[in-house]
Amino acid sequence: MMGLDINGVRFLLYSKKMGADFEKSVMIGRQTLDLTKQELSHNLRAFGYPATNQAVNNIYEENGYAELLFKYLGAQSIHSIDYSNYEGATHLYDLNNDIPDGEMEGYTAVIDGGSLEHIFNFPAAIKNCMKMLKVGGCYLGITPANNFLGHGFYQFSPELYFSIFTKQNGFELVHLIAFEDIPAPTWYSVKKPIEIKERISVVNNQPIYLLILARKIEKVSIFATTPQQSDYLATWEDQLDHANYPALPIQRRLLNWAKRNLPAFVKHILKGIKEGHGFNPRFFTPMDPFEDT
Repeated sequence: MMGLDINGVRFLLYSKKMGADFEKSVMIGRQTLDLTKQELSHNLRAFGYPATNQAVNNIYEENGYAELLFKYLGAQSIHSIDYSNYEGATHLYDLNNDIPDGEMEGYTAVIDGGSLEHIFNFPAAIKNCMKMLKVGGCYLGITPANNFLGHGFYQFSPELYFSIFTKQNGFELVHLIAFEDIPAPTWYSVKKPIEIKERISVVNNQPIYLLILARKIEKVSIFATTPQQSDYLATWEDQLDHANYPALPIQRRLLNWAKRNLPAFVKHILKGIKEGHGFNPRFFTPMDPFEDT
């Protein structure tokens, strides 16, 4: 069962503030509301929405499912897609395969609240989501990134979404956000690996989610060229020269030398020093979803 918790609902509200249009929405997996009425009310008020007791109670009238929340956010129609009918989805499709042509470019918002990691053929599933959007529509994803071993088939790297939601595939990645699954977490904007010229890494002991907000800007052939990891592309295209990739600071050059020449246990310690623990500011910038735009 997929569920929109306090951070999931916060992400929907943040996405609307960033221009997402929920007029014709489809959920990948029928989403439930996995937060208290008090948490929902707090979120709504924080983003400037009226949150009377009656309004909040009305949102919960769909047997705990999220359709009425989307209608509150402006949805005129709200569909859901699932493999089976056990939660009453409006459409039964196997996203491992191409969905019917009638669903293409039919929606202003496609919302994955935690389903795609359970679909074996992820490239086909994400491509289906991208093709379902009208030009100008938004993909909203909530997906596991770290410390979710055993949760689904996959846990995803930021690099994946930076490589998928590109102009070449007809999209712009509006925002990629990471946060730990703890009470009152800080949200972090994730920096682009190709811009900081490093792989995004994190060492921590809590589950981490990624929030993906991407907008379709053009109808093109999706994955006409297979996405490749940015640092490999840079190497293959011979962009790793001194002009584009300045010499590493002396401290990091020394660490790299030591890692090559010292015993394994020392290398392990040095690796932790280089990467840092938690959200390293080289890779992540704290943000306030109630203020940042």
